[in-house]
Amino acid sequence: MAKKGGFGGGMPGGMNMNNLLKQAQKMQADMQKAQEELEAKELEASVGGGAVVVKVNGKKEVVAINIKPEVVDPDDIEMLEDLVMSAVNQAMREIDELQKSQMGKLTGGMNLPF
Repeated sequence: MAKKGGFGGGMPGGMNMNNLLKQAQKMQADMQKAQEELEAKELEASVGGGAVVVKVNGKKEVVAINIKPEVVDPDDIEMLEDLVMSAVNQAMREIDELQKSQMGKLTGGMNLPF
């Protein structure tokens, strides 16, 4: 006699809801751990041959900016501003790539928000 459909039976392919729920909970815990590890990381970005170095953490917070004194020209503040902006943007892109790479390993390439 064939089983009747409904929530009491198994899912097609032999999966049941309990296993699916356990897998989802494990993935969520793994993603939480990976996110915490990412937030603890720090990355540096350097521009202008090391004239400006910016360090950011995994929370996308700037934690340090180092500027070589020879780059500071009171008559050309705009160049210094551009170097700082470029270094910050580069550091943020690197953090984004690290996050995508780490989370991609956990999600099997699914483009999930984190």
